[in-house]
Amino acid sequence: MNGGKAKQRNLKQVCFRAVRTHFDAIGPEGVLGLPTPLITDLLPHLTICQLDEIQPALNQRGISTYAGWIGILLDMCRPEQAVGLHTEEEAKHEVMKWLFTFVFYGFTNPFVKRNITNLNTPSFLRAAAKCLTSFTLLGSPASHKKLQWLTAEQRPLLNLFEKRMKTVKIVSNAMDLSKKSNQTVLYIFHRLADHGVADRVLVHSDCPMLLAWILYGRGTQYVSPELMNLMHTKKASRISQDTSVGEGGASCSSGLVSSASEDREDEATPCKRQKFSFVSSEKEEEEKSGSANVVVDPQILCQAFAPCDGPSVGTCPRGQIECLELNNCRSDSLRVLTAALPTFFCLRSLILHSSSTFTDSDVFSLAKALRRLSESSRSSLTDLSISALPYAKLMEILLNASSKVKSLHVEIHTVVPCSRITESDTQELPLEKLTIKVTEVQTDMQLFTSLLRRCPNLTTLHVAGMRLPTGSSQKRLLTTLSESNHHLKILHLEDMKLSDCLPEILNLLKVCKLEELRLNDCRLLEKWSDKEESLRQLVTAVKKVPSLHTLSLAQNRLARNVCVLSELFSGSSPSSVSRLNISSNFIQPAELLEFAETLKTHRPPHRLTLDLRKNPGDRDPDTWDTALKRLRPFGVVLVEGWVSTHTMADHISNM
Repeated sequence: MNGGKAKQRNLKQVCFRAVRTHFDAIGPEGVLGLPTPLITDLLPHLTICQLDEIQPALNQRGISTYAGWIGILLDMCRPEQAVGLHTEEEAKHEVMKWLFTFVFYGFTNPFVKRNITNLNTPSFLRAAAKCLTSFTLLGSPASHKKLQWLTAEQRPLLNLFEKRMKTVKIVSNAMDLSKKSNQTVLYIFHRLADHGVADRVLVHSDCPMLLAWILYGRGTQYVSPELMNLMHTKKASRISQDTSVGEGGASCSSGLVSSASEDREDEATPCKRQKFSFVSSEKEEEEKSGSANVVVDPQILCQAFAPCDGPSVGTCPRGQIECLELNNCRSDSLRVLTAALPTFFCLRSLILHSSSTFTDSDVFSLAKALRRLSESSRSSLTDLSISALPYAKLMEILLNASSKVKSLHVEIHTVVPCSRITESDTQELPLEKLTIKVTEVQTDMQLFTSLLRRCPNLTTLHVAGMRLPTGSSQKRLLTTLSESNHHLKILHLEDMKLSDCLPEILNLLKVCKLEELRLNDCRLLEKWSDKEESLRQLVTAVKKVPSLHTLSLAQNRLARNVCVLSELFSGSSPSSVSRLNISSNFIQPAELLEFAETLKTHRPPHRLTLDLRKNPGDRDPDTWDTALKRLRPFGVVLVEGWVSTHTMADHISNM
């Protein structure tokens, strides 16, 4: 009997491989004629392009391709990449995002090697580009030919990028704009940001001149003098030479492609662009002229890179940057930004990361520029993120300077023992979202509670790593939230000692209509004399909050007390929690099985997403698997492998 089933499975596998190989001959119609269970089994065996082609028709029949996309993702990435992907579009986007950059730039990994025949095609790149809204421009010499290819043979793909890509990332070491090899990067950025729909820019490069070029004319009135000098260097003579002479003496149009012609070009055979002198060998050009010829003006770049058969149009449009993220932002780049900020009226979101802590003078200059911007009625800036500040007081300085900011994310890495700034403010702030990640040895609780009292409209709070002097408690923080922040909906406290704060937590649950509560690595049970009863009090309080749909108690050493959580769904008024995270709690297989058995009695009224990752299931794999089988009917169970020998510290701490 078993042998017959094995043969049946083998025959099915052979048929699935045949469908994949001869899909073009069979066609989508041939696949759609199969019974639904067979189609579902077939999906993981199709190529990405085949899955993409057949998805719309399957969706019309009510068949999801989710299993196919998740199968591909698990084949090429670690399991955690699939966590949180609950729809086929989310899974498909993740697959395309991972693969597109690899294939486009010629990178490789085991999955790409195995499937290179199906991936290294224009059809895959086009299918992937239709799913994405972000494109990464790599400024490395190895990427130059790929980007040139995008402006010539794959021009239709660039046209598609202009319509799809909302975000442009530039990843480069310090970029010399005078080098001809970098002009392709500038041109593609110009097409996406000015002719296209991109309004979110991420710069992974500490290059002040590049930043000045990116900001020029795209929302701020600031113009860098150094950039102006560079832009006018020999540009007239250079472009006159480049656009007047083609191969064999033929004239080549310097115009841009209109939107109508772009639509036609999406389906047309790409026109090979004239190889202008500024994209030829830099060494050869320098030998001829004695110096590099600089072409960085967007209008001139656009003319020079335009297809030979493209119609001529007028002046290039200029886009507006609404979100700007600068990684590895050092003092020189920050000076360019602070000069541009006072008139950067279209900017809605600003994210700054530094490889080292920002200096006092850097932060004061930023605060001054933010204050000048916020004083204008035309200012749009509402989201600000900065990491890392040298001490907490500077966070308040930035907030006082940004009177319209509604969302603030800061990381504080203490490099000085205390602030020398003493003045404070009591003016109400419009802040709605606040994230504070701290690595201070000791935190000034007075500063944080006074800030919270100034934010009555706060709806989201995430605090991580807050340390207090010996003998102090986080009770004051929780009490302030209950008294001053009644609109709070999302509370995430992480890496904080809350073991003596149960009464304050229970009171907060009464006062605020929370939708998400995450108490991760908060040592909750550490000082509870009766751990089971105290946890039951927390469960009872959670059940009385009908708005609460997400509860996370990760890294709290629940261990054998996990069974108490099944009472969330007991009684006539079960909890509304639909996402429960109990990962990293040293839950043993027998304890999980008991939890699963109890959950059968207290069945959740809705599908439950249960996060069990990083628990020691390998201590008794059979019991663990039995528990998982009994839990899966209740919803989605998130698990991943665990190696107990790698986590002896957790074992010892729970003995």
